[in-house]
Amino acid sequence: MPFSLLKYGLSNDYPFEKDMDLPIQTDLKRHYDVVIIGGGGHGVATAYYLAKYHGITNVAILEKGYLGGGNTARNTAVIRSNYLTSEGVKFYSESVKLFQNLSNEFDFNIMYSSRGQLTLAHTDATVRSFRQRTEVNKHFGGRTELIDPQQIRELVPTLNMNPADLPILAGLWHMDGATARHDAVAWGYAKGATQRGVELHQLTEVTNINTENGKVVSVETNRGTVGCGAVVQAVAGHSSIVAAMAGFRMPLTSYPLQAMVTTPVKPFLDPLVSSSALHCYVQQTGRGEIVFGGGSDPYPLYNTRSTLDLKESLIASAIEMFPFMANFKLLRQWAGTTDMTSDYSPIMGLSPVDNYYLDAGWGTWGFKATPICGKSLAELVASGGKVPDLIAPFAMDRFDAFRQVNEMGATAASH
Repeated sequence: MPFSLLKYGLSNDYPFEKDMDLPIQTDLKRHYDVVIIGGGGHGVATAYYLAKYHGITNVAILEKGYLGGGNTARNTAVIRSNYLTSEGVKFYSESVKLFQNLSNEFDFNIMYSSRGQLTLAHTDATVRSFRQRTEVNKHFGGRTELIDPQQIRELVPTLNMNPADLPILAGLWHMDGATARHDAVAWGYAKGATQRGVELHQLTEVTNINTENGKVVSVETNRGTVGCGAVVQAVAGHSSIVAAMAGFRMPLTSYPLQAMVTTPVKPFLDPLVSSSALHCYVQQTGRGEIVFGGGSDPYPLYNTRSTLDLKESLIASAIEMFPFMANFKLLRQWAGTTDMTSDYSPIMGLSPVDNYYLDAGWGTWGFKATPICGKSLAELVASGGKVPDLIAPFAMDRFDAFRQVNEMGATAASH
């Protein structure tokens, strides 16, 4: 045993952080100006922006588990803005800009790593769609290019250029693609919010939502009932369940989404590489692990257990892209729950209940939206319900008015 470890283990005088990142949890108050249901990235980000930029600090975040322990802890931490529609590109581009400065904003390292994302095209139709996405991205300030096979070889020398007999014809090279440490993002927002007076209540499950005359008035929990002036619902994976407590339905279907990671190996892959034809994406972490995953499971289910069939299909696709990965050892596999809309875009803004605001329908793209989602919802709440222009296209009533924002071509294996 190292002498220094033994010395501190037997002494009352040892190094520690004098100011804790998060304050000790207190009893629930009888009333809050804002109650945020969900202590994941989106929930704590909303609380942070409410406190720091709008001066609203009488806020309670209610989390049934622990901070960032839901889908925030079950994603692969990809950040990008190379979407298909103008609404999506503008929204996610703002999120990328916020991510780039979050470590300075928090004075807390979120381990942001600018890597670039390469999406492979195996058919002429995909090349045409990539050309369209390139122009839309450029128009709104994104750094995206359509590159040829030779450029792809130079960018990723270890990539098989003919995986599963599907020759790579071109690639969508998104230079703004990046990763960040997902739990660090959640902790950074939570630390900044609680330092300004916001209360974070973990192990506090919402059991019912009470309304009067079409307006939310209180939230029941396993620790008692609290009155509220407004509620923000940010419970990715369980949005339909919580909305039902408030008395309305949401146009969502929930699916499991799985990913896995290998044991660490020497660095060989800097960009994030994905193929929608193979339904697989591959990336290497800063520690050397290889993360890979694909689209959601093909059946609706509230379940976060991993499955053998998806493991086999993902491994087969990953090995087609990088054959030498057949020698790697799998470390772990996990799953989250995705709330999917029919147009593959989120639901943000107003709900049928007054002062009850929605942050839902994030499917496989919720982590990358964390900063802009928190900022936009904070503006919405602070204004008393005036919807910011940036999120207006994502209103829930778009499904009744046939104003869908179809991002299906920009999702799937390109998280």
